[in-house]
Amino acid sequence: MPAHARRREQGRGERVVPGVWRLRLPLPWPGVPHCNVWALAAPDGLVLVDTGIHDEGSMAQLERALEMVGLRLDDVRLLVCTHAHPDHCGQASAIVERTGCELWMHPNHGHLLAQADDPAALLARRLEVARHSGVPEAPLAAWAEQRRNAPVLLSGLPEPDRALEPGVVLETDLGAWDIHETPGHAPSHVCLHQPERRMLLSGDHLLGRVTLVFDFGWTPDPVGEFLDSLERVDVLGARLALSGHGRPFTDVHAHVEANRALVRRRLHTIRTTIAAEPQTAYALALRMYPHFGPDTSSRLLTKVLAFLTHLEATGDAERGSGEPERWAA
Repeated sequence: MPAHARRREQGRGERVVPGVWRLRLPLPWPGVPHCNVWALAAPDGLVLVDTGIHDEGSMAQLERALEMVGLRLDDVRLLVCTHAHPDHCGQASAIVERTGCELWMHPNHGHLLAQADDPAALLARRLEVARHSGVPEAPLAAWAEQRRNAPVLLSGLPEPDRALEPGVVLETDLGAWDIHETPGHAPSHVCLHQPERRMLLSGDHLLGRVTLVFDFGWTPDPVGEFLDSLERVDVLGARLALSGHGRPFTDVHAHVEANRALVRRRLHTIRTTIAAEPQTAYALALRMYPHFGPDTSSRLLTKVLAFLTHLEATGDAERGSGEPERWAA
């Protein structure tokens, strides 16, 4: 059975606090069994935050989760996406068409449009980066074949009705939520904060299990942006985080510190390794991540490239001019 056809669970819904429901939807990716869609009570209906992917049966999974908590998709009056990745906005176009609701999303979502508009060009670009990073042809060809057959997981190209930027306020029965730009994981990422209740809709910026994933190649320094975004969220003083994957969690500051510490460790490992001998990004990925393999290779190589780019920005690493590219301290 192809990887994208696997299902580990069914859509489920649960109330977290009065006026907030967690809708857990299945994902087809190894190690990432589900994502969260959040339903918020509002004066004129429901606000839906994020959507899950779009594929066969995905809308039924969302409706199943809503029905478990006594809600209906037709009650959605506003759709908000924390960032433009398929597991967070994949069903946006279908939901808008079905309900007639507005869609709010950060305007810097060109990384999603490139994936949907011309996937062949995006794949060619990624292959070029991988070759330049030292990936051998055999595993690269196998990965490329897998990617050519992978579904896009989008119901269409989202066309936001409003730019989700600082200054925009989201009104719900729990009060008003402020918007905070938190790029790093994705250029389009935002977090939503309810100050009186000290609640944070954190998307993929802050997860219960500390996980670093960067959308590489769209901004000069995603790791630096991520560190700045951690600072931006930390000062909010939130005590309950509703994240894009996993259970809600309360020790928000501790999670911020754990992310900072992991970034520091990864940067230190790379810095000391390239100080001993220049390395390709591919060699570094093999050394740093024992679970490097077909299902994780793209994400892990991208992560190493993001770390190297940050070290270059801080003056701690420089790239060589050869092919493949080798990095030195």
